[in-house]
Amino acid sequence: MYDNLKSLGINQPEDIDRYSLRQEANNDILKIYFRKDKGEFFAKSVKFKYPRQRKTVVADNTAQGYKEIHEISPALRYVIDELDQICQRDQVEVDLKRKILDDLRHLESVVSHKIAEIEADLEKLTQK
Repeated sequence: MYDNLKSLGINQPEDIDRYSLRQEANNDILKIYFRKDKGEFFAKSVKFKYPRQRKTVVADNTAQGYKEIHEISPALRYVIDELDQICQRDQVEVDLKRKILDDLRHLESVVSHKIAEIEADLEKLTQK
């Protein structure tokens, strides 16, 4: 699992926190950030440089007929797919935790309102 990340030398992909991707000239720069250990001020990170792939494609409505384009390299695309799996998994866990806490707060509110309603009914019975 995560063979593309392991081929980059990342042996513990579960320690990845986030990543950034930017373009510089004809290169894509991928920076991977790892979770901070206790007592660390800055997260550890590694940087990778991928040359952009050049392609010649048929141009629309131009006299030349063909034009050259630059796009992300296939190897980088596979790495990003794996990084998205890791980073989105973490987001799903955070969202699930938030949902459970929201459900718990709602249940707490419903129960306290029901208790107040029952106490009010008891009070009516004792007043008669």
